[in-house]
Amino acid sequence: MTDLSKGGSSTGTPVLDPSAGDAKIGKAQPGKIVIGLVGMVVVVWFILQVFLAFGLRPEWFLDSKIVIGVVAVIVGVGGAGVFFYMLNMAVEGLPAKVSAKVMPYAYILPGFALITLMLLYPTVQTINYAFANKDATAYVGFENFSYIFGNEAFRQSLLNNVLWLILVPAVTVGIGIVVAVLADKLSQRGEKVAKSSIFLPMAISFVGASAIWSLIYDYTADGDQTGLLNAIWVKLGGEAQTWLQIPDFKLNSILLMVILVWLQTGFSMILLSSAIKGVPEDTIEAARIDGASEFKIFSRVVIPQIKGTIITVFITVTILVLKVFDIVYVMTNGRFETNVIANLFFNELFANGQSGRASAIVVVLLIAVMPILIYQVRHFRAEEAGR
Repeated sequence: MTDLSKGGSSTGTPVLDPSAGDAKIGKAQPGKIVIGLVGMVVVVWFILQVFLAFGLRPEWFLDSKIVIGVVAVIVGVGGAGVFFYMLNMAVEGLPAKVSAKVMPYAYILPGFALITLMLLYPTVQTINYAFANKDATAYVGFENFSYIFGNEAFRQSLLNNVLWLILVPAVTVGIGIVVAVLADKLSQRGEKVAKSSIFLPMAISFVGASAIWSLIYDYTADGDQTGLLNAIWVKLGGEAQTWLQIPDFKLNSILLMVILVWLQTGFSMILLSSAIKGVPEDTIEAARIDGASEFKIFSRVVIPQIKGTIITVFITVTILVLKVFDIVYVMTNGRFETNVIANLFFNELFANGQSGRASAIVVVLLIAVMPILIYQVRHFRAEEAGR
């Protein structure tokens, strides 16, 4: 008689142990690991070589920016796909239990590596250079910080940035709310046309917008005024003005702020309009039944329910304002008391060759942005927890 406890059967046919297959599958597969690791190295090397060739050997790509762009997309996207395929193969080659634990981290690791390379490493280097001399060959302690805080140009730029922070986010959010509410009162077609028109400037670069508004602020010494603002001002009986050269009451800085408000109002309007449409109609109807006016309904029912979106838009625009550079650089390059921190950094680094002072300015800007970023993250987490 066959001993069934040893895997046999009454007919003498051996019985396969199911756990044997699982054990085999759960073992490490060195071949997969090696192929995956080597494949990842080769893919990264190949992508780097192609991108280096764009700058060093453009003739290989017919000296055509279009060809370079197409190849960059193909190599970048295709290379990323092959890289993750090889990564997956290497992780699958590990023992089953290890593979299951490593897999999530393996896919996150390349992203963290890029963040480290593109963000963290430059940040650490900038902080390091802030304590060095102009060509980063020797440390000078806090000399750069002492210089910039004792410099009138830096204090003026800091004051201008504060003014931008006070006015631009508040005005952008305020106009965005008004436009969102008024657009919702239009017909469906009218709402689409109005919102599309107001959102259109978002497609324009800061430099392009500055070029457009330079035509509006243009001043002609002799003859008819070609600048729209001066043409209107002269028609009203005034004298033509060089608007961007008038620092009184920060008029020229305010005129520069108008450009950024014009660009960002569409962004603010779209997000706030979506938030307003998401307010439950039941709460609004209940307020109307209680006899509340439309203004009270909006201020006491709608606004509290879209507060999260308002804060998000406000913080986003605030961070943008802290980094504002293009508009000031193109319109005045910081002259006539319009300079801001980012433009001052650019001039110190590229015009004056003072990398140490420029890095110190960036560190000050980084410190100014950090509390806002921390608040934004905490606000986002609080909103997620409340859902």
